[in-house]
Amino acid sequence: MVTVEKLRKLALSFPETTEEPHFEKTSFRVKKKIFATYDDKLKRVTVKLSEIDQDIFSSADKSAIYPVKNKWGKQGWTII
Repeated sequence: MVTVEKLRKLALSFPETTEEPHFEKTSFRVKKKIFATYDDKLKRVTVKLSEIDQDIFSSADKSAIYPVKNKWGKQGWTII
């Protein structure tokens, strides 16, 4: 299971990353652009991937990694 502590440690290891609230979620950003969010209620992470990376990672196990089911998913947002 993903925890915010695990995500925080990984996300904040990248240069210039900040942690900020984003509605009811926690977001991680570089230069004010979100690259990941954590939903504590659902215990899941959403990350921004390229179309190619999204396709590769989600093809491994569509029950664990899959595109967001709306226009955001078509822009690379992927649920883990």
